[in-house]
Amino acid sequence: MTEKTMHIGFDDTDSTRKGCTTYVAALLVEKLQKLNAEFIDYPNLIRLNPNVPWKTRGNGALCLRIRYNENVENQIKEAVIDTVEEQSDLDFKKTDPGIVFLEGSTIPRAVTIFAQNTIVGVVTLNAALKILAKIGAEAVGFKKGRGIIGGLAAIGETLQKDYTYEFLAYRTPENWGLDRGVDKDSIFSMDEATSPYTFNNVDPEKRRVIITPRGPDPILFGIRGETPEIVKKAFGMVRLSEPVERWVVFRTNQGTDAHLKRAEILRKIKPYTSVIARATVSKKPKIVPTRHVIFSVTDETAEVDCAAYEPTGVLRKTASKLIIGDCLEICGGVRFSTRSRPLTINLEKMRLLRPAQEIVFQNPTCPECGKRLKSMGTNKGFRCEKCGFRNSSLEKVRIVLKREVGKGLYITSARSQRHLTKPFKRYGMEKRNADANRLIENWHWP
Repeated sequence: MTEKTMHIGFDDTDSTRKGCTTYVAALLVEKLQKLNAEFIDYPNLIRLNPNVPWKTRGNGALCLRIRYNENVENQIKEAVIDTVEEQSDLDFKKTDPGIVFLEGSTIPRAVTIFAQNTIVGVVTLNAALKILAKIGAEAVGFKKGRGIIGGLAAIGETLQKDYTYEFLAYRTPENWGLDRGVDKDSIFSMDEATSPYTFNNVDPEKRRVIITPRGPDPILFGIRGETPEIVKKAFGMVRLSEPVERWVVFRTNQGTDAHLKRAEILRKIKPYTSVIARATVSKKPKIVPTRHVIFSVTDETAEVDCAAYEPTGVLRKTASKLIIGDCLEICGGVRFSTRSRPLTINLEKMRLLRPAQEIVFQNPTCPECGKRLKSMGTNKGFRCEKCGFRNSSLEKVRIVLKREVGKGLYITSARSQRHLTKPFKRYGMEKRNADANRLIENWHWP
């Protein structure tokens, strides 16, 4: 019998009211193993452009990469199609599942380019269908089939550069929609014990647990980290008061800043993208209702607004202390403009490259008694109210104030970070030139 390789990508099975595409992957891992499929990588969880308006939650697509005997190929495809159809919220207006089957060990360059474009920008279903026809891949779509875009992108993103892992534990169906039985104190203890090799378990500013979703989806909690071993170890430290139906370790682009693309000039930034750009503060920050901070930046080509929202914590506080002339590197998603609102970058992080000097001019002090002098009028000099000293030739003194903020990187609080945002803990831990096609050792299903 001939052994073959297949990449199975799928997306858009869930809705805001139920479901989770990672749960579909978890079910399929079990079903494909029963068909003697061999996984050649961990299941891949690929987060796509977080700014697209039609996303459900975190805009994550899935890819399963397997080797198998060709005599079970039809059974594999049927299992995937049936599971996606059964688990999708097809009654929800904006749920449009899609599946892509790509055979062969090599991913065509057109697919890897498409994946990158889907992570940093906006692509169309027609573009995906043209590539599928060109490479001879098979696709199945339900309703509008928009999930085909994510399915193809998940196949194309092979995580050759930086990547992380996530351990996702799933609830038994009877508990879906109920409060999650996870002990808060044990999560804080786990976070401390596994730091810095796990990240975004808690928000220290608000002392809030952030590994548990709030919605009625099947996920109990998820732990993100640098290796499969550390996230599995972290799972064992969490105390639970409800059973775990199943769990999966995913390899993912989460926490890598993969969505950020450098913009050489502000004039060329586009809505629905995430950018890195250098610019100078051109209008001082102002606080708008609900405590958001808005300021403007400029380069030689354009001026745009930047917004640091209240939940961004230290990023908002820092933004409020910027002054005109500060040189920045700004990172964030570009929000479209309207008649009443200009193009705006919603900040995820900001690097203060060159602080401007904050200068004030003060009246001089009295050379006789040290008291601050009073002006006698324009070009008339100063006088001392205490000792009577007068001088018509003295001028105001230039004072350089000490700034409350200095050079450095400022990142939004953990509670408001997007899945793709690289947190402080990961700086210096990035993986380079990764071998994404290695065989999985000690693969285990509970």
